[in-house]
Amino acid sequence: MFLGFLAAKIALFFELSNFFNYFCSHKSKQMEHRKLKFALFGNIYQTKKPSSMQHVLSCIDHYGGELYVDMEYYYFLKDVQHLDVKATKVFTDNDFDADFVISIGGDGTFLKAASRVGPKEIPILGINMGRLGFLADVSPDDITYCLEALYHDDYAIESRALISVEADGLALGEQNCALNDVAVLKRDTASMISIRASINGQHLNTYQADGLIISTPTGSTAYSLSNGGPIIVPGTKVLSMTAVAPHSLNVRPIVLPDSAVIELDVESRSHNFLVAIDGRSEKCREGTKITLRRAPYTVKVVKRTDHRYFSTLRDKMMWGADLREI
Repeated sequence: MFLGFLAAKIALFFELSNFFNYFCSHKSKQMEHRKLKFALFGNIYQTKKPSSMQHVLSCIDHYGGELYVDMEYYYFLKDVQHLDVKATKVFTDNDFDADFVISIGGDGTFLKAASRVGPKEIPILGINMGRLGFLADVSPDDITYCLEALYHDDYAIESRALISVEADGLALGEQNCALNDVAVLKRDTASMISIRASINGQHLNTYQADGLIISTPTGSTAYSLSNGGPIIVPGTKVLSMTAVAPHSLNVRPIVLPDSAVIELDVESRSHNFLVAIDGRSEKCREGTKITLRRAPYTVKVVKRTDHRYFSTLRDKMMWGADLREI
């Protein structure tokens, strides 16, 4: 009886072992044959880290990924950096499709990539070759780990809201949305401008200032912060308005629900002003009404599963650091 019981246990063990081997083999074949398409954008002015750029290209090639490269960046990698770029396709404008977009540079490069992705809502992975890196927060040393995580579905996606911009008589095209901020700024003269702001049709304030910044939570740690605006946690459904060098000391930033429709009317001594959408400036004539509202789509940002926003914020802002030791 004992021998029969032992034989049954041994048979069960081999059955489980065979099932486990089949499962591992099946998953391995799935991983082997899974193809991912990557669209690559980068900063053509960062010439000092060719080894990191080559590392990214080599990792994608190692995993058998299809590589689609922005034309300007492709020739930069080939002709300036003299790197081996095995591109499936070289594209211009918004003529691309992919499973993931990879942005190689700083936050500025990430913003440009996001504007090119637009309503495609392709998830974007930002590799930081710059300095601060709130959006592009992956170190080049971690790219192997991050690519492996993409193939294992071991990552998180954060949806970031954008601001849509409408301007009377101004054709902004497809790049009329800001992931960080929209800034209305003076132009040509040192004189301040007058900005009449209305929220959902109700007059809020007339700002006498060098400009006015309307920021998303994503952009709250950028231009807005440098002008005294609040830090807003991503995912919070609000917008902030912060004046640039206001004439009155009573003017303070204000936080609004992102369902608000913001209308701005600008007067200027030079009879023109600038509208900057994530740093892309457009000249406007005095009398142009600017209307801002939340965009109908979002930007998908790839984050590691171990990513912690407050840890990143603490490190980037150097909170708790003893500046005497730096």
